[in-house]
Amino acid sequence: MTAAATGPLQGMRVVELAHHLAGPTCGIMLADMGADVIKVERAPGGDDSRRSIPPEQAGESSAFMMINRNKRGIAVDLKNPAGRDIVLKLIDRADVVTENFSRGVMERLGLGYDLLKSRNRGLVYCSISGFGRTGPYADRRGFDLVAQGMTGLMSITGESPERPPVKVGAPVTDITAGFLAAMGIIAAYAHRLKTGEGQVVDTSLFEAGIIHTFWQSAITFATGEPPRAMGSAHPLNAPYQAFQTADSWINVGGANQQTWLKLLGVLGTPELDADPRFASNKARMQNLTALQETLAPHFRKRTSTDWLEHFDRAGVAGGPILDLAQVHADPQTKARGMVTEVEHAKAGRVKTLGPPIKFSATPANVRRAAPLIGQHTGEVLREIGYDDAAIDRLKAEGAVMGA
Repeated sequence: MTAAATGPLQGMRVVELAHHLAGPTCGIMLADMGADVIKVERAPGGDDSRRSIPPEQAGESSAFMMINRNKRGIAVDLKNPAGRDIVLKLIDRADVVTENFSRGVMERLGLGYDLLKSRNRGLVYCSISGFGRTGPYADRRGFDLVAQGMTGLMSITGESPERPPVKVGAPVTDITAGFLAAMGIIAAYAHRLKTGEGQVVDTSLFEAGIIHTFWQSAITFATGEPPRAMGSAHPLNAPYQAFQTADSWINVGGANQQTWLKLLGVLGTPELDADPRFASNKARMQNLTALQETLAPHFRKRTSTDWLEHFDRAGVAGGPILDLAQVHADPQTKARGMVTEVEHAKAGRVKTLGPPIKFSATPANVRRAAPLIGQHTGEVLREIGYDDAAIDRLKAEGAVMGA
């Protein structure tokens, strides 16, 4: 039996017309916080991420299952007039609709904002795209790789400017665009609760990439010189990077003068405090290569575990560099509920990531697995007034799909 929603957005109904990653990330955030998110997939193919395989579990895409849990799913042919009518009826009763189609597609489908607003004055309409709905790139298709390149992220990621461009391993612009969309929707929903008026929320992978450059943009504005790739080092503080130990690597966070002095005590090198090259953060940044070369041999004298135990006792920030299997097994991950299990209709018990925001009074929860394509079509159509005979007729006509 599916657990009840417990989050602060209980009562919010979201129609998700978005697909792949950015839009569904927005949906999962809202769903975790209690919203009833109805994922509308196109019939017969469904969301593109259903074909992001391998890996798969019981024939279902693991990627799709990860990013679409906590949602109900229906499958509709939006080009079929009867299918379009179903979506209009859903949106008439909704608080929010999300979409990430190319500009103009929703209008061609007869689902543009002006029409939807005329039927539902309080609707919050969220559009997530590659570059936003205005500006010279509004009609360009956007992907995370393209956005990372065009927002400067690939110019500051990697070992050095002389090496080939490197993207951030995770699809950060897709995922961040989803977070921005969810934040924008909640803000617009708060405005609606005060005024009764809905509005358009518009964000993009492009803006999601740019906001990751706060430090680097600050440097560029102040100096006119854009920062370049520095490996794991920080553009403003030192030492703040990874160092190799006797058996692996650790991150060291010497982000201020007090921590720097504590680090020298742990390393047994108090004399470095008198070295004018390292006397202040400004000096250390100006002599970063020399600092790295001076500290590196000391870190290779002990194992990572040994160093981190010394760091903890001294109050120096540091940590191991873990792979994802180690992250999932970490006691802090478990304590924070960031790995959980849910019952999938086809694959049985499957693991998924937990809600990243904790609420003291209205806890977010993971209550259902990602839907099979069309799994909740009948259930949702009954809620908006269709009887079983009508649903069977719509299936026969190809306007909808059941599980």
